[in-house]
Order: sequence, then C-alpha cells, then structure tokens
Amino acid sequence: MAWTRDDMAARAAKELKDGFYVNLGIGIPTLVANHIPAGMSVTLQSENGMLGMGPFPFEGEADADLINAGKQTITELPTSSYFSSSDSFAMIRGGHIALSILGGMQVAENGDLANWMVPGKMVKGMGGAMDLVAGVGRVVVVMDHNEKTGAPKLLNRCTLPLTGAGVVDLLITDLGVFEIDRKKGGVKLIELASGVTVEDVRAKTEADFEVRV
Repeated sequence: MAWTRDDMAARAAKELKDGFYVNLGIGIPTLVANHIPAGMSVTLQSENGMLGMGPFPFEGEADADLINAGKQTITELPTSSYFSSSDSFAMIRGGHIALSILGGMQVAENGDLANWMVPGKMVKGMGGAMDLVAGVGRVVVVMDHNEKTGAPKLLNRCTLPLTGAGVVDLLITDLGVFEIDRKKGGVKLIELASGVTVEDVRAKTEADFEVRV
C-alpha cells in the first residue's frame, strides 16, 4: 500500500504557512490547492502572470481566458491581480515567492532536480522551472517514487538534464517523505506512507538515505 496522488498533495500542503506566496507546478502539485487548511491565507502565483488563483472551475463554468501556467482553466478571486510574464518572473527571481512545489522526473541525493525533459522527446521548453528552483527560498518536489517500469527516481545522481543543481529541500513520494541537505548532500527518510516499510523504500531506491522515522 502507498499514498495516492491526492495523499501526496495533502502531505505537501502541510508545508504551507499563513501568509505564504506559493507557486504550484503542473501535475500533482496543482492538487495542493485543494488541501490548503481552513483559515490559512495562502496566495498562489502563476508564472504566466497571475497572483491569487482561485480553485478549478465547476463543469460548464470554465473561462478559457483564465488559465494557469499548465494551461488548466482556473478561477479568479476578488483579490486576484494580473501582470506581464516578465513581471511575474521578476517576482520569482527577486525572491518574493516563499515556496515552490514542483513535480519531478528524477531527484538526486545531493538535491539535484531533473523535471523538464527526456532526451529524444519533443518538449515545448523549460517553462518557469529553472527560475523557480533558483529564485524561491524553499523547494518541495512531489513525484511518484518509481517509473512505470519500476526504475527508481530517487538516485545517487540524475541521468536526465538538470533543471537545477542542489535545489531540492524536501521530496514527497508515494512511499514517504525525505529531507535533503542540499548544502552537504544526504537524504533522510522522515516519514513513511501508510502500509509502507523501510525495507520497501530501500528496495525501490537507488540513493543512500538515513532513517529518521
């Protein structure tokens, strides 16, 4: 047994704090918006030029002009504001976003992240990923622990092109939660998903890690 994607998003939401400005990457991270604790004020930023994103629209109520960076339709709030993409990236690069929650293809034990391309496959571009890992104070990655083939994604060293070197602070997978010391290197398993054992994690992980559960 392991966490579902919604479980992973709910665990990632525990990293939010009142007053945070947060950027959510495409994929599993977008689900974090559904788990913001009641009474907590968190402002979601999108690199395509929106601050204060609302929830996903109900069926039949979508406005095609209101989208996030992943081209999903969203809603606005009374406090929402709009600006150019260049202003949005200035906000990110200027250190004004407290937390970024991103998806990942591979994470290394030294905090390296690969999440933007697989060689030989067509991609539209890196998007905002490189800026987000470089300009945001804390980076949380949420991803499946293994490829569909069973290959591990928490590695000694990434084999895919890097988005950023030594940038990941916390990794949440369907098997558990890992703290990464991106300055000294080193991984600590700090929480296990329901029904998962340390032995399960070791069998599905390439990277070395300490156990602190």
